[in-house]
Amino acid sequence: MAQFIKIYEDKPSEAAIQRVVKILREGGLVIYPTDTVYGLGCDITNSKALEKIARIKGIKLEKANFSFVCSDLSNLSDYVKQIDTATFKLLKRALPGPYTFILPGNNNLPKEFKKKNTVGIRVPDNNIAIEIVRQLGNPIVSTSIYDEDEVLEYSTDPELIFEKWQNLVDVVVDGGYGGNEASTIIDLSGYEPVVVREGKGDVDIF
Repeated sequence: MAQFIKIYEDKPSEAAIQRVVKILREGGLVIYPTDTVYGLGCDITNSKALEKIARIKGIKLEKANFSFVCSDLSNLSDYVKQIDTATFKLLKRALPGPYTFILPGNNNLPKEFKKKNTVGIRVPDNNIAIEIVRQLGNPIVSTSIYDEDEVLEYSTDPELIFEKWQNLVDVVVDGGYGGNEASTIIDLSGYEPVVVREGKGDVDIF
């Protein structure tokens, strides 16, 4: 059964973050808060954990559109082809924030994602998510958790999330109530920014 760890966003406990990071390093799956909806994530470098998430979502790993959650833009060049100044300025203006940016991937992508030409990058405006990734030292591969109840679409109550997911994941982080609106997805892999999905983020800044 999963651990249930309470972390306060305004002052994340170092010890609690370390517990989550240890679980991720050992190939565990974590459900954690972001600035939009609660996410399901694992260490980007752990193949077994990636397979587990794909299985839970009922998709083939190489076909999965998972996001890479980074703590800031310094990891970008690890996985993304060199981007021009205008694109970088746009990212800097929008992040951290409720956006997923689709960018051209480079050759350093984990082998599971080598066939993909693009990668979705997230830097959520949430101290818990940022600290987990920062202390882990590399991005988390992440996907949102849907609720079967179509009226809700996303689960917002960490205790209900724990009830539902406790046998599927290794830790659920209680960071307070989550949002129920997903991130706005902007495709920056072409010549012009294209809004793929309107979510919480304001599209007018593009």
